[in-house]
Amino acid sequence: MCDCGCNTCETNSTLMLNESLAPRDILSEGLKYHMDANKPLTEHLYRAGSDNYFNLWAEARSLYSREILEITHEDDLAVLTETDLGHFGMFEGKKVPLDFPIEINEIEDEKFVKGIELLRSTLSKEGGAAGLEPLVKALSGLGFSKDEVVDLIKNNINIKQHRDGDYILLPLEEAAKKNNKKLNKPMRDSSGGKAYKVYVKDPKTKKIKTVRFGSGGLRAKINDKKARNAFAKRHKCSTKKDKTKAGYWSCRLPRYAKLLGLKSNFGGFW
Repeated sequence: MCDCGCNTCETNSTLMLNESLAPRDILSEGLKYHMDANKPLTEHLYRAGSDNYFNLWAEARSLYSREILEITHEDDLAVLTETDLGHFGMFEGKKVPLDFPIEINEIEDEKFVKGIELLRSTLSKEGGAAGLEPLVKALSGLGFSKDEVVDLIKNNINIKQHRDGDYILLPLEEAAKKNNKKLNKPMRDSSGGKAYKVYVKDPKTKKIKTVRFGSGGLRAKINDKKARNAFAKRHKCSTKKDKTKAGYWSCRLPRYAKLLGLKSNFGGFW
């Protein structure tokens, strides 16, 4: 859009409407705001995670795919072409937002809480000790892979591996004392130290899966140019193209820093 109204002037607008295909009236108020303010969608008008937030991404995606909306901002284009942000899917019986990074809370998400409970109850039924395979089998019904079960065990304060290889259940009081933790205090003990999660649709299986990525250390790196460059080089970020892998999301964390509540003076790729 240009100030004189001729629609032929050169412009640095990040969002432009092809009015030969559709009138401006079809745009939502949110999209009009971004267009008029020349504000990229990755600097979103609405609160991240709100209905309006997802609706605006879905609207932009629909218009862009029909060539009604031209988008020039690099990060906006990447979100629209590489991800399904704005779409939803069903994961373990609940509706979840796709490709929307979420910071993992101190109290872990429902699946992992259930996993911890099932681990403990399975070990109790087995007399307090069991090998890995029975535990993997017990948790498979919740959608846990073998690696995820191993993560649960490693990060569970009242399970440890005995000398004979079996996993044993410690009394909660003993486990808390051993780990210098207070009883009845919520703690993150089930995600393998990961700080974020995102639901993604696997393009091969068409199924939705959870990808866990990142650590608290990523926060400090975002605004440190040398640290960012070192991270990108060490993790070969330029080669990370598979969004079903943790590396893809770790490398792109700065793009989502603001929606995660992270202070960032840097946007885009590492």
